[in-house]
Amino acid sequence: MTGVSPTQRTLRRADVAYLIGASFGPHARVRDAGPLTGGGYATVWWALLDDGSRVVLKLAPPAGTPLLRYERGLCAAEGRYFRLVAERAPQVPVPPVLRQGADPAYGEWLVTAMLPGRSLSDLATAGVPVDDGPARYDLGVALAALHRVTGGRFGYDGDRAAGPTWPAAFTAMLDALLADAADWDVRLPLTPDRLRALVVRHADVLGEVRRPALLHFDCWDGNVLAAPDRDGRLRLRGLVDGERFLYGDPLLDLVSPLLFRRAEDEPEHPLLRGYQATAAEPLVLDASARRRLGLYRLHLYLLMTVEMPSRGMTARSHPARHARLAALLDEELAALTSG
Repeated sequence: MTGVSPTQRTLRRADVAYLIGASFGPHARVRDAGPLTGGGYATVWWALLDDGSRVVLKLAPPAGTPLLRYERGLCAAEGRYFRLVAERAPQVPVPPVLRQGADPAYGEWLVTAMLPGRSLSDLATAGVPVDDGPARYDLGVALAALHRVTGGRFGYDGDRAAGPTWPAAFTAMLDALLADAADWDVRLPLTPDRLRALVVRHADVLGEVRRPALLHFDCWDGNVLAAPDRDGRLRLRGLVDGERFLYGDPLLDLVSPLLFRRAEDEPEHPLLRGYQATAAEPLVLDASARRRLGLYRLHLYLLMTVEMPSRGMTARSHPARHARLAALLDEELAALTSG
């Protein structure tokens, strides 16, 4: 398979067989295997082993591949995240980590069990009418469980952007993206000084966040697995791709699941109802929350814009994506500037 992104590898079935053998020993045989698509960072394959088990193999980009600053060490981070969730929030369906490995030829890889179900994005494009409300309600319940876990600091773990307070960590995260934009020569609809001034202006509401809650951050529909229950209702079966996890404001986790929408305008959305029903603290979408959600959407749209060159995308090759993100950034900037 040839990856569509420069961060992805060209793998053959023989490579997958080698990595499975390196993970489990020479007795482990691959009966069948194939690529899993939908992401743009790592190379991901499923494999059916001789013992009947199905696993997912995720291979990090080759050493030396240019990455965004927060993406460094994501393969190891994903293993840490899944183990942490399994220990601290076992009711959240994340894939069990089976093996992690590395060697000079292939770099880092992660092997997990393969969870049942299909992603909500796959189901939406399958052309089969389905009520995904129950699965989205379950996602809200799962996020509420994750958010009960508290970290030792705000931001990412390791040597990536972080801070002792949420305003400090969030500013560091934005500064890292601005530095990435400069490295990749990405033109943004605002200057670094204007962005920093905007964060300073809203530092008071960021400062209301006093506890670094565990966040998945990347719960868009492609990372949410669902399958019908016995009554035919679509229920949550898994949360995958947890490598971008960080610690911060729980509201940040309400942006990706409602991508290109506004959580504060949809209080009866199944995701928010599930969250509200089980969260340790009430979900209050007041003026403070609205400003913070605006900042978090700004951060996400900025990230999605800055990452384009690293994924082999330009304004010319992907004009619709570029134009949509530019319009969304302008919209959030206008609201935060006037609000």
